[in-house]
Amino acid sequence: MDTYTTTRLVLLLLLSSFYSALGQSCEGNCGGSAGLCSCLPTCESLKDCCADYRDHCLEIQPYSGTMFGGTDFVVLHTTFSKSDDIICRFNSDTNTVGYVDGSNRGHCISPLLYESGWVPFTISTNNGTTFTRAGRWLSVHTGKLDSRLKAVLVNATKWQYYGTPGVTGSLEMTWSTSMVNADKVNIELWGYRETGKSYSNDWEAEWKYLYTLAKDHSNTGSFSFVPQPAQNGFSAWELGMLRISSSVYPDGMWNVEATWTEDHALAWHLDEKFRKDSAAWAKEKCLAWDKYETQLPNFLQEIIDCPCTLAQARADTGRYHTDYGCDIEKGSVCTYHPGSVHCVRAIQASPMYAAGQQCCYDSNGDQVLTGDSIGGSTPDRAHDWGSPPYERPPRIPGQSHWLYDVLSFYYCCLWSDNCSYYFKHRPSSGCQKYQTPRSAVVFGDPHFLTFDGISYSFNGKGEYTLVSSTARNLTIQGRTEPVTGQSTKMTAVAMKEESSDVIEVRMVSGPNRLEVLQNQETLSFTEQSWMDLHGVFVFSPVSTNVTVMFPSGAGVEVRLRGDNMATTVLLPAQFTGITLGLMGRMNGHAPDDLTLNNGQTFLFHVDWSCKNTEILTINKTQYAILLLGSIQLLHICSFFRYDVLVGRSLVLGNATKMLYQSHIALVDDLKSVVSCGYLAPPSNGMKNGTAYLQGSRVVFSCEEDYSLKGSSERVCQPDGQWSGQDAAQTSRSTHTSSSSSGGPQGNTRPARRHSPTSVSWAFHEASSK
Repeated sequence: MDTYTTTRLVLLLLLSSFYSALGQSCEGNCGGSAGLCSCLPTCESLKDCCADYRDHCLEIQPYSGTMFGGTDFVVLHTTFSKSDDIICRFNSDTNTVGYVDGSNRGHCISPLLYESGWVPFTISTNNGTTFTRAGRWLSVHTGKLDSRLKAVLVNATKWQYYGTPGVTGSLEMTWSTSMVNADKVNIELWGYRETGKSYSNDWEAEWKYLYTLAKDHSNTGSFSFVPQPAQNGFSAWELGMLRISSSVYPDGMWNVEATWTEDHALAWHLDEKFRKDSAAWAKEKCLAWDKYETQLPNFLQEIIDCPCTLAQARADTGRYHTDYGCDIEKGSVCTYHPGSVHCVRAIQASPMYAAGQQCCYDSNGDQVLTGDSIGGSTPDRAHDWGSPPYERPPRIPGQSHWLYDVLSFYYCCLWSDNCSYYFKHRPSSGCQKYQTPRSAVVFGDPHFLTFDGISYSFNGKGEYTLVSSTARNLTIQGRTEPVTGQSTKMTAVAMKEESSDVIEVRMVSGPNRLEVLQNQETLSFTEQSWMDLHGVFVFSPVSTNVTVMFPSGAGVEVRLRGDNMATTVLLPAQFTGITLGLMGRMNGHAPDDLTLNNGQTFLFHVDWSCKNTEILTINKTQYAILLLGSIQLLHICSFFRYDVLVGRSLVLGNATKMLYQSHIALVDDLKSVVSCGYLAPPSNGMKNGTAYLQGSRVVFSCEEDYSLKGSSERVCQPDGQWSGQDAAQTSRSTHTSSSSSGGPQGNTRPARRHSPTSVSWAFHEASSK
């Protein structure tokens, strides 16, 4: 053992003894500090933890599971006594009973929750008298949960059309037997509803046990039955899911180890009236929903417009994210949106009504509108992913959306031919008000491309402000470290907005990956790729890609390519004129991009270093001296050559070239386009053309015995106006006209409903209308 290692060990022992002598403990201090020692997860690498850190600040496996509960997770790195009576308390108000296994490891069972994201929990070993150990559990939206962790409805189409013409027989479900540790299981039906007056303080969500389909069923991993209409009024519950749990528990007992199916429309247990004439039953429901919707506030006015093109929708990662039910990358069927190849959802719910926006696109990259197709984009009264503070309607993840946006689609479009009622309340949003975000990037031996197009290199070492907006309380900082000679590179970026969590993304030694920290606590993406955090969302589908999304619509993409980290910042139009930092002043005026923090422009040196009190990524390795570097204004063609020569690495140069090309492609995808808006067909006529961007042509024609009045062809012009005159129809004997600019809810023909034989149904998409 070398002298350095010996010295460190002695120092650690002394520190440990010193802390113990002071009686310092992490009990009740996890995520903070106790005197001279730290109770932060990052302290383990810095060697300043309290001696009892692992006993009180818990690491668990798995760390995530369905928000419906029933997941058994184990506490790692600490032992329990066989005599311990474990109670696990979630969110300070929901208890579940835990246990100690044969290896003296403590276990908890996750509870049914009405929220997604990280949920704090504490553990008592004395049956609830005191709770001395703390951790956190990641509650996951059912649609984002891995299918291996759910029970599967075999031929899900049949389940949700059961009772409609020609759909009879037995239903089957399967599950992984390892999800329930029992020889015998019960199969239970649970229902969901929301009660109270909409948008009032007494609006509440309720999951309820309804009845048991099978008791003491062998845990073989499969179950089949012939469904019958529910008795005792249970058929009034139209949304729910099935739970498989050990038969040792009483029927309907809460928060026990279990596995669940997806939530789904309970067609298979609806009353006899549905089975006798499902279309009439559904129409009655559709008309009642139409009347109910008319009485509710109009949420359409506060949702944001859709991007005009598929390229824009996929590039605007600060405001839109892939809809898991219609994903071109995964080959989704796009069940509810035939004719579309990809859909996105607005990440943030609307401010007042917590509504959601959905935008769908065809293979040409054009937006699909409900005025043209049953597969068009539809906004949502309740955002599918829910929204903080969750727990109350209409903010319950998944379930509120099912009640107000999906079941109504079943009533009006899937179980009957009355889609016109649905689209009256859920018309596609166009894109005429959509404004693309602006982007800036830093990569390589730090090369910057500002929001307004200035390109330069900067070799300072230290902590620097990339983007700052006092008006929006947004701060994005970067850390640069030496590579060779005077060469430096960006190794970490930290950010926050308003009172959000501080998110840091940094390079780590060893495997080619990025590490993500939330308030200095490392986040693991081994189980989930999407995380709902406080005031921010983080998405990391692979270990080298991280996207951070803030409520303002600001997005930060961090990409690792070899040993080269690129950070792209996307800002929506409301940031125009109110940004400062190394990425420039976003105002369309390139000459003032290189501006000091005192407002003066510069050309040869920079003073955007962060003072110690301003640094977001506070840690023991921060630079004590922040060096100023020199700026070199370079033509973009020089970046590759510069990195090869200064960094002495052809690999670095090639990575720089690739990252630059990726940024140029992003800028191209985000180019603004002109939309002239939707054109409806004239009465008693038809139209050819469903694209409404500059240069698009729409051609109108007449039905037999009618002649056209107005322009038979209209072209979208650069000024956003259609050429020609509104097309209307004139009969030989009677003159009637209809405006052709009324929007997607205008004069359209009712769409045909789907049947099990006319649509390929993938059940994992069922909650993503």
